[in-house]
Amino acid sequence: MHKNRLEAFSDGVLAIIITIMVLELKAPHHAEIGDLRSLLPVFSSYVVSFLYVGIYWNNHHHLLHTVHRVSGGILWANLHLLFWLSLFPFATAWMGENRAAAAPTALYGAILFCAAIAYYLLQRTIMRHDGNASVLASALGNDWKGKLSPLAYLAGIPLAYVHPWISNALYLMMALIWLIPDRRIERALQGQEHGGGVR
Repeated sequence: MHKNRLEAFSDGVLAIIITIMVLELKAPHHAEIGDLRSLLPVFSSYVVSFLYVGIYWNNHHHLLHTVHRVSGGILWANLHLLFWLSLFPFATAWMGENRAAAAPTALYGAILFCAAIAYYLLQRTIMRHDGNASVLASALGNDWKGKLSPLAYLAGIPLAYVHPWISNALYLMMALIWLIPDRRIERALQGQEHGGGVR
């Protein structure tokens, strides 16, 4: 099966996720600049979640560049990832309304953790489909960020009950680490093109 429908569907879902999140930003009832202060917790939650959705979209885009045809397993692994990402608007809204509360912060970390595991499973499904000599397998290498992220999110869940700001700082730190461009897949694809042509 060609990957075009998978890419189009995934892009559409991610666009809807961002749209739902931004709809939680309600305009204040009054026209003073100071009235925006009450929106800061919701807005800051939105910014962090927007970063995460953007990171997943970027990495998913690069990931699918290594795929030429998709299998049923890849389709289901991709849906599994989209399921967890689709929970971002709910978790973002709950945490934005209750920024200093432990339970919403812990739930946000749990969803981040599950999304990270789902992305890992999608990678593994693609590698199983394409083989150990695939572009993706050669590009990933050590993948220290991919290993560190789930551990950080997992740590953020109990830390939310110590103090939610510790978890929030951890989630933001991981988002900033992922913002640093990761060109492993780009380099692997360029190497394939120069080494023997794209399949």
